[in-house]
Amino acid sequence: MVQKNAAHGKEQCRWCDSCGTLLLGESCSACGSQGREFEINSPGDIRLCMGEGMDVILRLFRDAFGTAAPLEGKAVFLNKVPGEDRTDEIVAHGSVIGVARFDMRSDRMVLELRQAGADLFAECAERGVLTFGRMSGHLKGKAVPGENIADVKGTFREGDPLILRKGAKVGPGVALVDSENARTSEKAARIRDLNAPSDVPRSPDSGRREFVASNRDHVRRIGRRAVREVREFLSKNNSRGLPVTVSFSGGKDSLAAYGIASQAVEKPDLMYIDTGLEFPETVEYVSGFVERHGNRVHVARGGDGFWDNVDAFGPPAKDFRWCCKVCKLGPMTDMISREFPKGTITVEGNRWLESFARSGIGFVTRNPFVPNQINLNPIRSWRSADVWAYIFAHGLEYNPLYDRDFERIGCYLCPSCLSSEWRNTGRIHPELYSRWEDHLHGYASGNGLPPEYVDMGFWRWKVLPPKMIQLAEGLDLRMNPSASAGPLLRMLKGSSPCAAGGYSMEAVASIPRSRDFSYVEDALRTVGDVRYSRDFEMALLKTPMGRAKLFGGGQISVTAPDGRNAEKVFEKAVKSLLRAQMCTQCGICVKGCPRHAIHISGGMRVDPGRCNSCGRCERSCMVVHYYDKLIQSRSVSAACPNRSKK
Repeated sequence: MVQKNAAHGKEQCRWCDSCGTLLLGESCSACGSQGREFEINSPGDIRLCMGEGMDVILRLFRDAFGTAAPLEGKAVFLNKVPGEDRTDEIVAHGSVIGVARFDMRSDRMVLELRQAGADLFAECAERGVLTFGRMSGHLKGKAVPGENIADVKGTFREGDPLILRKGAKVGPGVALVDSENARTSEKAARIRDLNAPSDVPRSPDSGRREFVASNRDHVRRIGRRAVREVREFLSKNNSRGLPVTVSFSGGKDSLAAYGIASQAVEKPDLMYIDTGLEFPETVEYVSGFVERHGNRVHVARGGDGFWDNVDAFGPPAKDFRWCCKVCKLGPMTDMISREFPKGTITVEGNRWLESFARSGIGFVTRNPFVPNQINLNPIRSWRSADVWAYIFAHGLEYNPLYDRDFERIGCYLCPSCLSSEWRNTGRIHPELYSRWEDHLHGYASGNGLPPEYVDMGFWRWKVLPPKMIQLAEGLDLRMNPSASAGPLLRMLKGSSPCAAGGYSMEAVASIPRSRDFSYVEDALRTVGDVRYSRDFEMALLKTPMGRAKLFGGGQISVTAPDGRNAEKVFEKAVKSLLRAQMCTQCGICVKGCPRHAIHISGGMRVDPGRCNSCGRCERSCMVVHYYDKLIQSRSVSAACPNRSKK
């Protein structure tokens, strides 16, 4: 792992000035150099800039300064840092020379120059250079008045990056006006930094071959360690001889996992999930990969699961990824249960730096929804650059989408992808792009949301994070769906004492009816004892905590000995109602039930003779998991006033 400078949120990296590339280990395998240290921002999942991604970076510099000569033929790396959307530090010549950022307002990539970039381009820039004088003291952050400008080289627009020069000092800046107005403006440019040019050496031409050669020993070391971990686990923990599989998504991390598994065991089987939302390139790549390498592949298919459920659940979001269980986890669980009845040990490409949720995973993990699968994570500590170095060093063919400027590859409309990548999808697959765009705009229009809900990517969150709240406020946009959107819970009476004793609650749930009320009876059986009247569409739930009555019209009433239990029973009743009507038939609850009490038949069905209301199926239910994001609650009247007991 890269050494951290925790005090400043920085990661220490090394650069070989002789070979002109990033060093992943302690020294260069090609020339023996210890390298020169430089810093990037955390978390430090640095990656090689390649294919059309390199074209994007070169174009940003050409647009700003009329040339990209200092980067042509050089090794360039990108380091993802926090931002509204795509935000990458650009690393070249062993320094962070700028930031490439997708601007949500202008819907385009923009360049922010850093000190090292100004040093690099100062002598060769054909435009975007502003020379000034008559200012002294600490200048960082200050504005340059037009009257102080001595020379303007070429043209630029307001907001463009600039190279600023004052005497022997050089630094990055940003234009506050267009170039034709610079000399007459009170504030022509903002100074980001201004220093004497550094003496950092310029790198020689370098590319993928030099990157692999310089990191050969490091790649061999981390690869051997990963293979050893897998082999040791299998020798100690696989006495039953479970088959070893690889979770193969078509992405780079799963490709590295395949490489490790293939060295640990002979011809591991592959497991691939065709979610129904895959890029055509990914489907073709996986098919071709299997044909070339001869591994057996087990395919789980999501089919039309997404489009069958999107109207009921609304757009998925980063914090509301219902689609993953419907299109991935459900089909995968079913496939493993069917094709690996005794279980399987799966090598996966999970990495700590992929996401916050995976930052603490160990070598061995288990998915509670897939009881007959053990997961091994041999590349968990690798950076993206480690993954690419391993792939290149072992000659593994990768998904061609990585050469089309995609940083991650999954479902083409995944809410976790960036708006910049979504625009990229529109460029290469306009038909896929248009289908989802049309659906999103229809959803927005029907729920009182402005077009920016779609155009600026607000749909990607169910609950907006601070950065998106600030963006919405800055644009004076209202991003809360209307009260009619989705299931609605109208509270008639909150938890309050009743004249007859105990506490009660009352509400009406407006949930789209997709099944008859008998399915509600089945869902309630997983909570407690149920009496059901088909004629009156009424179910009576009895639990140790209290009782609930549910009616076909959505009315819910609860009684319990105290307020706390009344709230617990009420929530269980509403979740059961929601679960019955919005069941996606993913079947995860079936595989997770230890008593085999559940089966799917148009929805969830429960055998009362087998079910003991353990609640395990509820914990595995996607609908229940997203309960707080699916249902809106509104108080219709205040709680009944306390009445004295007689």
